[in-house]
Amino acid sequence: QVQLVESGGGLVQAGGSLRLSCAASGIIFSRNRMAWYRQAPGKQRELVATITADGGNTNYADSVKGRFTISRDNAKNTVYLQMNSLKPEDTAVYYCKSGSYFGDSWGQGTQVTVSS
Repeated sequence: QVQLVESGGGLVQAGGSLRLSCAASGIIFSRNRMAWYRQAPGKQRELVATITADGGNTNYADSVKGRFTISRDNAKNTVYLQMNSLKPEDTAVYYCKSGSYFGDSWGQGTQVTVSS
C-alpha cells in the first residue's frame, strides 16, 4: 500500500529554518507529482508548494514564495521542503501528498511550530 512518511518538523524561533522530508513507498515515485500542504489550528488545509514528477516545475503559495523551496530526489523516493525565514504564521501541521493517474495519497503530517 501507499505510504508517505513526513519528518523534520519541530519547534524553531522566528527567522529560523527547517527542512521537511517525505519518504514514499508503494508508489512509482518518479511518476507522481508531489505537493506540500499545511493546516493551522482552526483553518482549512492550504496548498504550500507543488513539484512535477520530473522535478522540472515548481509552484508556491504567495505566502511562502522566496522563503520555501520544494525539491525531490527520485532515486531516494523523497520530496523535501526547505523552509527559511520562518514566521509564526507558518505554524501548522505540514502534509505531503502524492498524485498520479491512479489517485492521490496523503501522509500523516508533521508539526511545525514557529515561536516569536
